Amino acid sequence: MAETVRIIGIDPGLRRCGWGIIESNGNRLSFIACGTITPPVEGLLADRLVALHRGIAAVLDEYAPEEAAVEETFVSAGARSALQLGQARGVVLMTPALRGLPVGEYAANLVKKSVVGTGHAEKAQIQVMIKILLPAATFKGADAADALAIAVCHAHHRAIRKLSVPA
Repeated sequence: MAETVRIIGIDPGLRRCGWGIIESNGNRLSFIACGTITPPVEGLLADRLVALHRGIAAVLDEYAPEEAAVEETFVSAGARSALQLGQARGVVLMTPALRGLPVGEYAANLVKKSVVGTGHAEKAQIQVMIKILLPAATFKGADAADALAIAVCHAHHRAIRKLSVPA
């Protein structure tokens, strides 16, 4: 019998950070919750990063996931935006790791391919497939749906990841 594991998927962002919680038992997936953390857009960067950390910590406290998955970010914007997103991503990686959760990282194309079947899927396609894979899922906006997709990707790849880690 397969073990049930609770997974948080996180779509990093400094303006909108999506999160989604699922449970995986073998190939069976169950929706638990999802949402979006929206740090203030004004103010010092350090304060905005603290707000992001606190938001993620609150989700971890409430839903107690056992594993985390974070999307690797692709940035084609300017250097300043890329640097700020990188700092937000650092907070997103660090917060579950501080609690001892294993954190998987997945390229956006792999997440899309795992959920939709093609690495160049549009956001609308991801949302449709998340509703098919997790019929109970209710989400407002693409950030939460993307976070659920990241969690689903992790659920599909976690067994492979465990096999590839040396004992």
